[in-house]
Amino acid sequence: MASDADLEELPGVGPATADKLKDAGFESYQGLAVASPGELSNTADVGESTAADIINAAREEADVGGFETGSDVLERREQIGKLSWMVDEVDELLGGGSETQSITEVYGEFGSGKSQITHQLSVNVQLPEEHGGLAGSAIFIDSEDTFRPERIDDMVRGLPDATLEATMEQREIEGGPDDEAAMEELVEDILDKIHVAKAFNSNHQILLAEKAKEVASEAEDSEWPVRLLNVDSLTAHFRAEYVGRGELADRQQKLNKHLHDLMRIGDLYNTAVLVTNQVQSNPDAFFGDPTKPIGGNILGHTSTFRIYLRKSKGDKRIVRLVDAPNLADGEAVMRVEDGGLKPE
Repeated sequence: MASDADLEELPGVGPATADKLKDAGFESYQGLAVASPGELSNTADVGESTAADIINAAREEADVGGFETGSDVLERREQIGKLSWMVDEVDELLGGGSETQSITEVYGEFGSGKSQITHQLSVNVQLPEEHGGLAGSAIFIDSEDTFRPERIDDMVRGLPDATLEATMEQREIEGGPDDEAAMEELVEDILDKIHVAKAFNSNHQILLAEKAKEVASEAEDSEWPVRLLNVDSLTAHFRAEYVGRGELADRQQKLNKHLHDLMRIGDLYNTAVLVTNQVQSNPDAFFGDPTKPIGGNILGHTSTFRIYLRKSKGDKRIVRLVDAPNLADGEAVMRVEDGGLKPE
């Protein structure tokens, strides 16, 4: 992580500008390297040409922005983590689980289990790597008042005994799954590593994404780096505030910037980004499923993985992989039970 003194070595950056950049969350060369001149100009109160010079210098220092070979890309991709859903059929469908440095979009009707997935992955991300986790913390941006600590409690208690034992050992908690005091300590410790913020409108949601970047930056070199960013739901406020075709362009432009802010967090801090999305019914569909996700092509193009979740009998849910850059489309079945997501 670059310090103020490091930033001042860039052309056009004095002490005052460095302070403004730091206040805006630009604390590293990597963060500056992926900023746009317009964004930096507004933030640091400098001209766009000066902002462009700062960005170019940061790109050289951070060694980003140039071409690299396919072998280099392959080597970099080996750093990507896979966050297990703890359901073998779903993990196999996703090539091992949800990827870091990617946006995974889960859409479906109300009650299909989208929020259950965000809660389960907030638990799973904290598990040891040998048990499907990433040994990291989670951020939860809540726009629909869905986060429930009690649900986290249920899901922790629903983990296999071997996983619970390894997790307790990792956190130096004495006792075992049969020890109620140890279980309560584990649940509290897991809740402490989920950073929750409620978004009251779309502007606040965008601001929280910037705050999430600050949290991820501060935790980057800590024992518990941020490895999961949940947004539940991504589109609820945008859908409510931008009504009618006349406001569609503004909504999509704002949503596009928000998505790129989330993508930047994933790329910079090796974080898995999971967003849930609402759906609408397509009245033109005479055959097949009329359900389609909100957000249009902008969300479709930005999401790396798109998953359609739909209800089945009882507690069964069908997980359908709709789009992925390197995986075949397919379906898997899971159950949503009191103890969390379980195999069929």
